[in-house]
Order: sequence, then structure tokens, then C-alpha cells
Amino acid sequence: MTTAVDVTALRRRPGLRRLRVFGQGPLFTAAVLLLAALVAVALFAPLLAPYDPDALDLQATLAGSSTDHLLGADQSGRDVLSRLLYGARSGLLGPLVVVALSTLLGILVGVVAAWRGGRVDALLSRSMDLVFSFPGLLVAIMFVAVTGPGMTAPVIAMAVAYTPYVGRLVRSIAQQEKARPYIESYLVQGWSGWTICVRHLLPNIAPTVLAQSAINFGYALMDLAALSFLGFGVQPPTADWGAMINEGEGALLQGAMLPALAPSVCIMLAVVAFSIVGEGIADRVAKRDR
Repeated sequence: MTTAVDVTALRRRPGLRRLRVFGQGPLFTAAVLLLAALVAVALFAPLLAPYDPDALDLQATLAGSSTDHLLGADQSGRDVLSRLLYGARSGLLGPLVVVALSTLLGILVGVVAAWRGGRVDALLSRSMDLVFSFPGLLVAIMFVAVTGPGMTAPVIAMAVAYTPYVGRLVRSIAQQEKARPYIESYLVQGWSGWTICVRHLLPNIAPTVLAQSAINFGYALMDLAALSFLGFGVQPPTADWGAMINEGEGALLQGAMLPALAPSVCIMLAVVAFSIVGEGIADRVAKRDR
């Protein structure tokens, strides 16, 4: 009987170990489910929101949590839950555009620098170092100072600022891939550099880039929310998590915490979830390479 129990335990251990390595356990699963829920909320906000996010109800000013307003109301009587659901749209769309643009630019710059080498590599690398030396928020504020407040200028500025993060990573791993024997064999067969990069090099570096993009998404979400909080991003009365924190500052002085606390918690959970997913993907890539 003792031997049978020991054998069963031994059989279970590999499965548990595999679950921790490849799925990152319950924490990774919870992060993925949370992000899926945020995406669903952003897509179906008009169906889920109990009120119009911009509807004013002066009789419900700074109302606490109740059956009418589950998360209370802000200083203008607007339902916090409804604005939170609609705020997920700008909260996720802006970072999505930032990550998409910075990833495309970073891949292009990184692959060209690694493949061409020499002076082209030196020029592109120094250019990325120059952009990397400027804080993303500072670049975004400079763009807003020229074009005026809104979402377009901060998104473009943050995409430029995030490009070196992807470009330097892609350049490093692309150089490693270029030194592998299969690249030389394709060159000997007469394949063009463009074909090799698109059909073989990019698919091999894609998982690592995906991990970095997931992490960048969380940081971009936080940076764009900070810009909206400062008044440089999404402008009132449009629902946005960063702008909601700014609008809820006055409510804090009057003892109403939910108008500022609710969007703060949403931003924190989203950033942590994206970081966990990014780290989980990176761990899987590292295990695969080893």
C-alpha cells in the first residue's frame, strides 16, 4: 500500500511541475482571465453600463454605494460604475495603439540593424539610444504642447518613446538568430534576406517580442492614464480612468473615496495583470530555449 501511494505521488509531480512552468499556475490563469474580462467590458460597455456615463443627476452628487449606484456617484452625480466601464475603452485602446506602433517600428529597426550590421547597425543603434534617453512622459508633454491636448499626440509620442525598448531587444535576438546555421544554409540556397527574415527569422523571435509587448502594454496604460490625470490626454467629459482620478480628487476632500479609488484599482489590476502575463510568456520562451 505504501509503495502504491509513493508511485502515485511520483506520477503527479511532473504534471504539477509542468503546470507551474508553462501555465505559471493559478496566478497566470487569473491574470489572463482578468484581461479577458477587461476586453469584454470595453467591447460591451454600452450593454453593461446601467446609466449613460455623461448623464448628470445633481440629486445623487457624491452618493455612496447603493442599489441605484453600485459604486456611488461623482461630484456631478454621474454613475461611477458606468464611467468605469466606458473608461475601459480609452484605457485599453490607447495602450493598444502605442504597443502596436512601437512593436512594428521596433521590429523593423531591430531586424534591419541586425541583418545589415556595420554602419547601418551603428546609426540605428545610436538613434535608438538617443530616443531612449528621453522619458516617454516628457516626450508626450512636448507633443501636447505643440498640438494641444487630446489622445492622438500622447499616443504617437508614447509609441516613439517605446520603440527603443522593442528595437534593442529585437536587434539582440535577431543577431543571435542570424548566427545560427540555418540562416547560412538558406543564403547558400539563394534565398533573399527579406524572405529569410519574414519566413524564418521573425517567427522565431515572435514569442520574445510578444512577452515584451505585454509588459509594455501595462506601462503604456499607466503612462497614458498619468497624462489624462495631468490634463494632457483624454479631455472631460469623456470617461477615462486617468481623468476620473483627477476629477475624484475633490471628492476625496469631502469623504467620498469611490470616484477616485475605483479607477485607481482598475489601473493597478490591469498593469499587474499585463506584467504577470508578459513574465509568464518570457518564462516559457526561456524554458523552450534551454
